[in-house]
Amino acid sequence: MDLWFTEKQTPELAISCSVKSTVFREKTKYQDLAVFDTYQYGRLLALDGVIMTTEADEFFYHEMITHVAMNTHPRPEQVLVIGGGDGGSVREVLKHPTVKRVVLAEIDEGVINASRQYLPTISAGLSDQRVRIEITDGIVYVREHPNEFDVIIVDSTDPVGPAVGLFAHEFYQGVFRALRTDGIMVAQTESPVVNKEMIKKIWGNLKGVFPVTRMYLGIVPTYPTGLWSYTLGSKGPNPLAVQAEKFVPLETQYYTPDLHRSAFILPPFVQELLR
Repeated sequence: MDLWFTEKQTPELAISCSVKSTVFREKTKYQDLAVFDTYQYGRLLALDGVIMTTEADEFFYHEMITHVAMNTHPRPEQVLVIGGGDGGSVREVLKHPTVKRVVLAEIDEGVINASRQYLPTISAGLSDQRVRIEITDGIVYVREHPNEFDVIIVDSTDPVGPAVGLFAHEFYQGVFRALRTDGIMVAQTESPVVNKEMIKKIWGNLKGVFPVTRMYLGIVPTYPTGLWSYTLGSKGPNPLAVQAEKFVPLETQYYTPDLHRSAFILPPFVQELLR
């Protein structure tokens, strides 16, 4: 019998993976969590039927959502990751030698527990002594910690359910206040192919808060259409002005200094979304 996991990415678009077995499934307080062992992508973590990460392609996403901001900041020491309970963003942040503390603010403890048990290559950094895990709403956390972080990474799910507020203008204002001088935030901001109206709204919300706002693109094979956007908001540092000597030598599979620069070269159809 052939077993398949299918994510309905839009009403007209789906992605399917052939499944060896269902490794784990749980209805948490917030969502339906499942881990599947697939033939193409290894273990796959899904929330409410939506692919969050896979062992085979997670590096595309986790490297791009972290290293662009981390290399843009002059000296990132205090870092907050909102969401990202699988631990991939935390793992990448810890590659930077200046980091003294990483706070993971994740609302669903079930995601952390499942990732630690079933996705050890992704979640390994969660056991680092510099990491503090807070089971909390990221919106509340930034409100209660003003002027505390150098970099804030919003590694959220799609803007549905508990993640809706993480795309609002008020949340970005809270992030701005939680950042120190020269602070930088970055968020995943969906597909420029199938989430055009959403991107326009997010871009407008961020542009109204941060003096420097830049969108960049990357590839994530298992996300809708494979083309993904990230938006960086900065209190000052410009991601396009990073000097060559600032790039920290990193062990990566996708991100490089050259890719850092080229990711900000947006094709005309994306530029049109931001006008």
